[in-house]
Amino acid sequence: MLTDRLRIASPRPGCGLCRGLLGVFLLALAVTGQALESVTLQLKWSHAFQFAGYYAALEQGFYREAGLDVRIVEAKPGVDVVATVLAGQADFGVGTSGLLVERARGKPVVALAVIFQHSPLVFIARKGDGTQSIHDLLGKRVMIEPNSEELLAYLAQEKIPPGSFQQLEHSFNPQDLISGKVDVISAYISNETYHLQQANLPYQIFTPRSAGIDFYGDNLFTSEAQIREHPERVRAFREATLRGWRYAMANREEIAPLIYRKYSQQHPLSFYLYEAEAMVPLIRADLVEIGYMNPGRWRHIAEVYAERGMLPRDFDFGGFLYDPEPQRGLSRVHAYLAAALLGLALLAAVVGYIYRINRRLQRSVAESVEAKALLAESEAQFRALAENTAAGMYVVHDARLLMANPAMSTITGYARQELLSMDYPTLFHPDCRRQVLEWASAAQRGDATTRRDEVKLLTRRGEVRWLDLTAAAIAFHGKAACMVTAFDITSRRTTEARIAHLAQYDSLTDLPNRSLFGDRLHQAIALARRNQERLAMLYLDLDHFKPINDNHGHAVGDLLLQEAARRMQAAVRASDTVGRIGGDEFVVLLPRVEAVVDAERVAEKIRLALEAPFMVGELRLCVSVSIGIAVFPEHGGDELELAKNADLAMYRAKNDGRNALRVYRPEDARSAFAGQ
Repeated sequence: MLTDRLRIASPRPGCGLCRGLLGVFLLALAVTGQALESVTLQLKWSHAFQFAGYYAALEQGFYREAGLDVRIVEAKPGVDVVATVLAGQADFGVGTSGLLVERARGKPVVALAVIFQHSPLVFIARKGDGTQSIHDLLGKRVMIEPNSEELLAYLAQEKIPPGSFQQLEHSFNPQDLISGKVDVISAYISNETYHLQQANLPYQIFTPRSAGIDFYGDNLFTSEAQIREHPERVRAFREATLRGWRYAMANREEIAPLIYRKYSQQHPLSFYLYEAEAMVPLIRADLVEIGYMNPGRWRHIAEVYAERGMLPRDFDFGGFLYDPEPQRGLSRVHAYLAAALLGLALLAAVVGYIYRINRRLQRSVAESVEAKALLAESEAQFRALAENTAAGMYVVHDARLLMANPAMSTITGYARQELLSMDYPTLFHPDCRRQVLEWASAAQRGDATTRRDEVKLLTRRGEVRWLDLTAAAIAFHGKAACMVTAFDITSRRTTEARIAHLAQYDSLTDLPNRSLFGDRLHQAIALARRNQERLAMLYLDLDHFKPINDNHGHAVGDLLLQEAARRMQAAVRASDTVGRIGGDEFVVLLPRVEAVVDAERVAEKIRLALEAPFMVGELRLCVSVSIGIAVFPEHGGDELELAKNADLAMYRAKNDGRNALRVYRPEDARSAFAGQ
């Protein structure tokens, strides 16, 4: 908020820097007195907790403090949010990851922030109407809402052509599914499931995540024209909005009644409370800062679209991701360090000033009282800044620290005297010690090059922390030394690692997902072909799992799947890969098998492990597994053929009575063809 950013201490008379800050403060006060700018936000749905952050920013006054008068407009059937924003009828909008496709079509949309780390968009079908899998959509009446490209990518992934079902215009009314007017609807898993549960309607959910399509959801966006013509408005709106989202997710029991009271009584209060809790695992504010956009994740989304022919290969989405600090040259990943970097710039300026003063004094009046006074004043200014900055600062000479500020003690866990008495390189991880020593040596040789990198530090307790270091040569007490500023970026590095993990591993079992398993299978086949070796792929499907979900609920089913995953991993070698590709379907990669019998031994070990009863709380549950085996190169020369034939062998195991394993035979393919 603007007033928060400009809350400063009273300036000291005679200080030029403080007079400058006072000028900025007075200018800010003048700005806050101006009339509020009118801004329109177009939602993609009717009023719901799905948009809680925007209501919170409005009702808590965050928009007003940013100088904005915001009007929030709910969507009506047939509204195209992208067209509304590009036509200037709204300044900002809420869209899906299909914004990438719109960008490729030449529409100048720009993503400002991501709200849902996992898209809530799914298909929901009536259970018992012959729709047991996504492939049963054939011939069904299906309502798909506009801008649902990720669902279209899901259908393409499952090889379901658009003309194979009857697509209807979405009414946004779940009663159409409840009454049987339609067979399948696109929906948010956090919204429509409430109405289906209230109506006691058994339903089936088909999610793109089961096919490895894990997109962002509810992305705040605007147009290039809006950013070009009103850059400060865009920045202020985004900051106030994210502040509102943080408040809303931390105060769900306050915001849900607010929405019911002021925005929509279309649903009972229990609906908004249900939706609020259902959004927690989708937004994952405990792992990722709300609004954070990972360029690598967007690149993955673009690649999924490209594989389905919905985007060109190597699509360049430069300019699609908003940079909140373009004038300072900050990357999106470092945008949240903007305030700290301002402090760094101030420190660098003061250090440069001190250095110039010291040189001038040494040349002219090195021995005079005046020189000593000026030098003392310069050092006092430097120490005052160093002692009070949040950034770590230290000066190193001959592998010893000559100075370290309190922030360095906070970062490292060492007291200041301990830092000054220890060998400088031992502060860092062995991988980084040579680098930091070379920086210090270069500075002592007079190399004025400023160096910056991210390195690993070892704390007093032996923990690894990531630091963003900037090093520059200075003169310190007459010695050529190296001054280093350090920002602790451990949290950001941890967040990036978590996001990268989520993109490749199943969120329930932590097994490799379809995408990662496919990569490993592709590499293993290439290696086996080069070394003229065999490998095996197992396709596994749990028997009798669906009744457990139906009778005991998905929470019990999820616990059983987690235990099944642990048993499968315990039954294979460290070099093998167990993956989950959706629902109760698993795959296993066995590299370097000598013969088919080796794969059969592992499959039998897995079968016996899963045959043993599962204890979930006080429930004693029993399942079994049907396993299909295909061996490279006999049963397939590439990953697609191998996976298809392992799947066919698994279905033969199902048809032969389940709780069995079968090796692929050519007759399996002919039987499958004859059954179509």
